[in-house]
Amino acid sequence: MADLVVIAYDSEQKAEEVRTELLKMAGEYLVDIEDAAIAIHKQDGKVKLRQVHNLAAAGAIGGSFWGVLIGLLVLQPLLGLVIGAGAGAAAGALSDVGISDSFMKELGSKLTPGTSALFVLSSKLTSDRVLEKLKGSGGHVMQTSLSHEDEDRLRTAIGDS
Repeated sequence: MADLVVIAYDSEQKAEEVRTELLKMAGEYLVDIEDAAIAIHKQDGKVKLRQVHNLAAAGAIGGSFWGVLIGLLVLQPLLGLVIGAGAGAAAGALSDVGISDSFMKELGSKLTPGTSALFVLSSKLTSDRVLEKLKGSGGHVMQTSLSHEDEDRLRTAIGDS
């Protein structure tokens, strides 16, 4: 079962550093990450999301393939490419996989302007090796679905008092 962890940071760069470290650990099979996104509360009050997966681009690529294939059947591969790419990009942009965008924007709006929050949907996040690599990374745990014991271990590891 995956757990959700939201950690607030003073800057977008720090949230990106921690996300990059978590993705490296995922490559080493230390943690299973289903989604990892950053919500940035801009100075103008807007909340911008930086997702790991660009679903619009992936949709455009898939749509292009199918558009060309269908276009070849009707002798219009270029038209099929354009229509397929557009339809795929639109479908990808409307998809919401992993952590809900509306949830991230709502929680991100509670941040101080100029700060950010890292949202991680993961299992094995509180293993000893992962916590050791996150040691002293800073931040403030905003919300988790972890047990109280695991949440306390995470807070201690990152230095959130």
